Amino acid sequence: MASWENHLNQNRERQLGELLEFLRIPSISALPAHAADVQRAAEWVEKWMKAAGIESVRILPTGGHPVVYGDWLHAPGKPTVLIYGHFDTQPVDPLNLWDSPPFEPVIKGNRVYARGASDNKGNLFIPLTVVEALLRTSGRLPLNARPRQPHRPSRCHWRRTLP
Repeated sequence: MASWENHLNQNRERQLGELLEFLRIPSISALPAHAADVQRAAEWVEKWMKAAGIESVRILPTGGHPVVYGDWLHAPGKPTVLIYGHFDTQPVDPLNLWDSPPFEPVIKGNRVYARGASDNKGNLFIPLTVVEALLRTSGRLPLNARPRQPHRPSRCHWRRTLP
């Protein structure tokens, strides 16, 4: 098993805890009452990316909610990959269809249930944990990476915000 795979296995509980913390942020971009939560989610992603070793991490303003940008560009001659995902969620109505509160993650078997667990906070978190594992175990990536996380309505602004 590669050292980055060992890192993922050894840090599974920490990373699961971080994912659950991320899922607890009610970053509902469609509801103005949650604008501060969308900003808090952006700040959470920014802090996590910096701690993971991703460089040039910053929150970029847009015409809507913020975008988080970072990169790691130290693989000359290798391709550059854009890691793209969003950290906002959709509204939770109707609440009576939920088995548990949407922003209180529940683990059943080997699955996490919460608003945003699969669309798209969980899916965003997966490649970022792999980047972290590679950087922590080898100090480098086999390619150049540009992780970028917009909130959903800002997608139309992504080309204007990408450095």
